[in-house]
Amino acid sequence: MAEKKSNETRFKAPPPVADINVTPMVDVMLVMLIIFMVITPMLSKGVSVNLAKTQNPIAMQAADKSDAIVIAVTQDGHSFLNTTKIKPEDLAPKVKDLLTGRTDRMVFVKSDMRAKYQVVLDVVQNLQAAGVDQLGLLTEQAQERRRAGASAPAGKQ
Repeated sequence: MAEKKSNETRFKAPPPVADINVTPMVDVMLVMLIIFMVITPMLSKGVSVNLAKTQNPIAMQAADKSDAIVIAVTQDGHSFLNTTKIKPEDLAPKVKDLLTGRTDRMVFVKSDMRAKYQVVLDVVQNLQAAGVDQLGLLTEQAQERRRAGASAPAGKQ
């Protein structure tokens, strides 16, 4: 009988682990971070242009809305309605269709700083023909440049 007892030794299960394994969570978070880093630049609205720099820009948060109408004028003279390339003369009917049923008839124009003024003027005139009430010109804040002599006091009088 003693032999029988040694063969029937019982194995005890290990005690439960109280620590949380965070490795899978870290893996998932890193994959999500990489996905967001790749996708976020693709979500930028419209065509990218080098905006004109101004000293006192007015913030226009409405331009960042998903339903905002943004016209972009590139350096080489092409115009875009949001992301669609369009000729300035075809702009009026398209914008008129987009503005139907809207209470705010605001359209934003962002132009490259080196774009020809005549192309920007054509776009603005076609927007006026479409019945645009308000026109927002998008710009960037100019950074102040300090001159070496600017901080020196003026000469003797």
